Amino acid sequence: MTLNAPSAVPTDVPNDREGPGSPASTGSPSSTPFDTISHVLTGTPSTRRLVGIDLARGLAVFGMYAAHVGPDVTVGGPVGFLLETARGRCSALFALLAGFSLIIITGRPCPRTGRAGRQAVARVVIRAVVLAALGYALTALDTDVAVILSFYGLLFLAVLPLHRLRAGALALVAAVGALVMPPLLYLIRSSIAQGNWADAVTARDPVARLTGTDGLVELLFTGEYPVLTWMPFLVAGMAVARLDLTRPGTRSRLALAGGGLALLGYGGSWLALHLVPHALSTVAAATDGGSASSAWWSDTVGDPGNPTPAAWLLVAAPHSQTTFSVLGNTGVALAVVAGCLTVADRMPRLMRLARPVAAVGTMALTVYVLHIVALWFLTDVWRVPAIEDQSLHALPVLLGFILAATTLAMIWTRTFRRGPLEYLLHQATRPARHIE
Repeated sequence: MTLNAPSAVPTDVPNDREGPGSPASTGSPSSTPFDTISHVLTGTPSTRRLVGIDLARGLAVFGMYAAHVGPDVTVGGPVGFLLETARGRCSALFALLAGFSLIIITGRPCPRTGRAGRQAVARVVIRAVVLAALGYALTALDTDVAVILSFYGLLFLAVLPLHRLRAGALALVAAVGALVMPPLLYLIRSSIAQGNWADAVTARDPVARLTGTDGLVELLFTGEYPVLTWMPFLVAGMAVARLDLTRPGTRSRLALAGGGLALLGYGGSWLALHLVPHALSTVAAATDGGSASSAWWSDTVGDPGNPTPAAWLLVAAPHSQTTFSVLGNTGVALAVVAGCLTVADRMPRLMRLARPVAAVGTMALTVYVLHIVALWFLTDVWRVPAIEDQSLHALPVLLGFILAATTLAMIWTRTFRRGPLEYLLHQATRPARHIE
């Protein structure tokens, strides 16, 4: 089996409560711990909104599982379509939620200032370092999953200077990034393919020497989650976190914005591929005859070879690192977040049914790490055929992963405030309290 579908996971975040007396409003450096899901469902509207974020995060976890242990999308039918839809878009959703989490840490709805602000920034920096180290440790297991945690570390550091901006400014930065960063990355990757400067940088990069990877060059440019094109997702999530979710119509506008961006991204790609002369044939030739007709929305188009033609900038496949893909994936992520917030705030009966999914979302880092360790064990130790052949026989394995994660999350959140790794990550940031 080839488990090379990229994956993503958000980090542990404090449970922000809006309103007077909350850490976000008072600027207190302490974070409110996670409540059990059953308690939150009967809590205030603001806490229910944050359960909506957990619900979105849990859905993203299941999408990630589908990409890694589910059947290949070529099985076709409704199962194949659902799997194909989840690929890539769950990663974008995770990244957007990571930006939301960063704002909760640094202060929501208003950024913390003074000593509390310095401590919050320090907590983000510590988390970034810990996540990067954990990511490289998981990469050392040598599974075929592209681990995002190391990229997350650098992404957090890259967007941290923006944490004081308001929602409008953050949205503008995200939009400009979506338009500018993908073409810039294309030019940089072309330069890397044509020269040897990247090798020279890597040879002098202490991160590369320490981890046995391409270090900063990989994190910034050549990896599955290059910082240049994944920053807009986090910044968009930061903008969402800055919104006043108590105002009537906010969720509706968020859903409309998501739908508009999805139409602009995927629809714009479809039009460009069909209107620009020879675009489809060029993309097909670059991907060894891949499914160019689906390049406007699906990863089944494959990866372009070297040199990558300029026509590749017209596709919107989820991991293509193009402007169209960033716009489309951001739109889907915003729509999912708006839907989950609505369910949590207005549909208590449906939210009770979705409670196990939200529980998974509260400990996403733990279930992410455990699923990679489990994949390593099942593929390298047990060599389970159902995983390796990616046939429909892998569907029970996928359901088993989902059931295991859900059961663990439901049991754990009834007793503990955070997931195991979320708790350890929180403890690792305690030295930030000593900053004056």
